Amino acid sequence: MLEVEMKFRLMDWSSLLNTLAAWGATAAPVRKDTDSYFNAPDRDFAQTDEAVRVRRIGLANVLTYKGPKIDSPTKTRTEIELKLADGPGPATDAVRFLSGLGYRPVAVVTKTRTVYRFERHGFPIEVCLDDVGAVGKFVEVEVMATPEQFEAAQRAVMTTATELGLTDQERRSYLRLLLERK
Repeated sequence: MLEVEMKFRLMDWSSLLNTLAAWGATAAPVRKDTDSYFNAPDRDFAQTDEAVRVRRIGLANVLTYKGPKIDSPTKTRTEIELKLADGPGPATDAVRFLSGLGYRPVAVVTKTRTVYRFERHGFPIEVCLDDVGAVGKFVEVEVMATPEQFEAAQRAVMTTATELGLTDQERRSYLRLLLERK
């Protein structure tokens, strides 16, 4: 699957929340994501624009690979997610597994996230309101699509972002923003 996404800086979410309510978007409970990122032993992900992470959402755990971005208007890339068993043990085991293969820990990104879901322009769309602490507040507009749906999904994401009044696009990952702050 392709993750077709745009991310924007936005300090005040009030107008955006009003629009989402008018569109009938439903909000999932606020959650805390803790993402542990790794670099590969055979290449530098900062150079290849890839990412490997273990994400913890409460007790839930997901191992994710993100491929390089394939376009410039959006942050579209291949995304492969493997659901792991719940609880701290499986997350620790995933970290040990990656370390055993030579992957090196890079950083941990923690964010508070609220996900809004709705249908628009022929796609199920997610709008994520992310507070990434010292890095800032952001809004992500995202669609998961097959490669055959890419162009239509890209248009849906870009149009939705425009309709939400989002203008301050950020193409860097939260990881890169965090590392640049250090």
